[in-house]
Amino acid sequence: MAQAPTSLFFIPLLVLPCFAWLGMAAPTRKSAMVAGWASGVGYFAFGLVWLVEPFLVDAAETGWMAPFALFLMSAGLALFWAAAFWLAYSIGASRRQRVMALVILLSLAEFARAHLFTGFPWNLIAYGWIETPVAQLLSVVGPHGLGLLTMLVAVLPLLAVRRPYLAFGPVAALVATAWVWGAARLPAPEDIALTDTTVRIIQPNASQELKWRDDMLGIFFDRQLALTRQAGAKAVDVVIWPETGLPFFLGEDEISMRRVVEATGPDTQLIAGIRRYEAGRYYNSLIHLDEQGKITDIYDKHHLVPFGEYVPFASLAGKLGLTALAAQLNWFSGGSGPRILQDEGLPPYLPLICYEAIFPGDVQAETGRPDWLVHITNDAWFGKFSGPFQHLVQVRARAIEQGLPVARSANTGVSAMIGPHGRVLWSLPLGEAGSFDARLPAPLAATPYVRLGEWPWLALSLLLFAGLLLRRHRQR
Repeated sequence: MAQAPTSLFFIPLLVLPCFAWLGMAAPTRKSAMVAGWASGVGYFAFGLVWLVEPFLVDAAETGWMAPFALFLMSAGLALFWAAAFWLAYSIGASRRQRVMALVILLSLAEFARAHLFTGFPWNLIAYGWIETPVAQLLSVVGPHGLGLLTMLVAVLPLLAVRRPYLAFGPVAALVATAWVWGAARLPAPEDIALTDTTVRIIQPNASQELKWRDDMLGIFFDRQLALTRQAGAKAVDVVIWPETGLPFFLGEDEISMRRVVEATGPDTQLIAGIRRYEAGRYYNSLIHLDEQGKITDIYDKHHLVPFGEYVPFASLAGKLGLTALAAQLNWFSGGSGPRILQDEGLPPYLPLICYEAIFPGDVQAETGRPDWLVHITNDAWFGKFSGPFQHLVQVRARAIEQGLPVARSANTGVSAMIGPHGRVLWSLPLGEAGSFDARLPAPLAATPYVRLGEWPWLALSLLLFAGLLLRRHRQR
C-alpha cells in the first residue's frame, strides 16, 4: 500500500516490523524462510497486479495465462526474501541479532533482485516515500540506501526488546529529521530554474489492443501529426513522440517520414520512438531529427524486457545448433548501452526507452553527464490501476538521484515534465490524448549518489554485518 497509486508512506513502518517478527520469532530456520517467502509473495503479488494486463490485450487467446504469470513472478521474486530470512535466522544468536541481520540481508536481497538474471528492481521499498520530502534522500544514498534506512528505522521497536514502546520516539524523530531536511532541499515552484529550451511532449493515447490494428494505425499517426503541428501555437525547440510513436520501420516509409518533418516545422527538432531492422536484427530505437529533418542520432534500447522483447538464453539454442529456434526467440536485439546524445541546438541528453527507466544504473553513461533525461514509453501495456503510476514513480526517483529533469512522452499516461527534485511540473493524465509545451528545467550539480553510487550503503551494510558476526563469535 506504500507503492503507487495508494502511496501510503507510513505503511512500511508498521508492516516491516510484523514481517521481521513473524520470521525471527519462528521456531525453526525453515519456518522463518517460509514466513519470509509468504511475506514476499504478498508484497509482490499486490504490487505487480498490473502484470495480468498484457495477457488481457488478447484475452481470448492469452487471458488464461494471467493468474499463473502473476503467481509465478511473485513466487520467484519472493525467493530473494526467503533466502534473506533463512540466513538471518541462521546467523543471529538471539532474536534481536536475527532482526538486525534481517535488515541487512533483506536490503542485500533487494539489491540482488535488482541485478541478477537481468534484474527487476520494480517497487523497491524506498519508492514508498516518493510523495514526501523524505524521497530527497535518494539524491544521497539512492534507492537501496533509502530502503536500508527505512528498514532500520522500522525495526527499532523490535531491537528494544524489553521496552519497545520507548523506540517510538526515536522513530518519529528520525522520520521528522529526514522530512525537514528533504523539505528544505525542495525549492518553491516559482523558484525552479528554467532554461531557454522549450519542449513539446506528445501523448496519442493509443490503447494496446488498437495500436497496431491496420484500420487504426493511420488514425493514431495523424493524431500525433496534429498534436505536433499545433496550429497557432508558439514554435518550440524540440517535439518528443513516445516509444514506437512512428508506426513503421526506419527507412521503409519515406512518405510518412516527410509528413512528420513537415508537421514538425523548419525550426524544430524531433525525438521519436521507432523500430528498425539492420543486418538481420530488429531494434527498439529512438531517433533524433534536426531542424532540417535529417536523422542525426539513433539510440537502440539495450535493456530489453525478458519474455516481452526477447527470451533469456535464446542464444544457447543457437549454440546447440537450433538456429531457427534461436531466431524465433530473439524478437529484438539490445543496443550497446547508455549513451549521451549531443545535437546542436539542444542541451545534451540521455535517452531511456520504457523499461530502462526502472534501473538506476542505466542512467549512468560511461563518459560525461547529460543536462536532462528523455524517457519515451508505451504504458498502455500496464492497464489503468497501478502499473503506469508505479512506472512514473520510478522515473521521478531517477530525477532525484541524478539531479536532472526528465521529459517523458508516453503512448498513454502519464506524460510529464519532471523537475530535478522529482516533482511533476507539467503532465497529461492517463487515458487522454494531448500535448503540452514546457520549458526545460535546469539541471542541479551532481548529487552525492551520482558521485559515490551504491558504495555508501553497501559499506554500511557490510560494516553492520561484520559487527554482527564478531559479536556472535565473542558470545560463542
